[in-house]
Amino acid sequence: MPDDRSPYAQLRARITGGVHPPGSLLVPATVGVELGVSRTPVREALQRLEFEGLVTKVTRGYLVRVRTEDEVIAICEARIALESAVAFAAATRRSDFDLARLIGLFDRAVTAPDADTALRLHNDWHAALRVAAHNPTIIELMERLDAQLAVYDADESRAPANLTAIEHEHRGIHEAVVAGDGALARALMVAHQERTRDIRIAAMASR
Repeated sequence: MPDDRSPYAQLRARITGGVHPPGSLLVPATVGVELGVSRTPVREALQRLEFEGLVTKVTRGYLVRVRTEDEVIAICEARIALESAVAFAAATRRSDFDLARLIGLFDRAVTAPDADTALRLHNDWHAALRVAAHNPTIIELMERLDAQLAVYDADESRAPANLTAIEHEHRGIHEAVVAGDGALARALMVAHQERTRDIRIAAMASR
């Protein structure tokens, strides 16, 4: 894993966290001053982020990539396909260790003291589900898609009603994975991801 303090990791976190929204210009010299490093590692970080689809090269530096609604929907559709494959594989391939980790994270998520903690733990549960699928290629692809969509995360995704829906949907997927029912886990994951896609689309359409 990359060092969280590296220029790449810091820039990636700033972009996916909304510090540099779509359309922002990132000039290597300026970014270097902000991060306290020279331009060379900043350029290398930006080139890596360009490969991941988060920025595009322009004359003065790099722009945080602006995507059309159709592009965002396409990313969502790819994510649905991969996440459903994850759910099926996790249900049919998970080890006892995977299962213990999933159960522990889910129990902590549903008993979390506040919404932010619950959302973080549900995201950790998603990550553990991917590990339980035992497919490194899917994990790598999902991390890239997650970053591309994080730039367009809607505030509505943090609403109490959505958090309640997440808990309900995750519970169904979780129970299917624990039971080893791959077909059910996959179907429930598709429904879960389609609902979150629709939230994102509605938020984009209202802007």
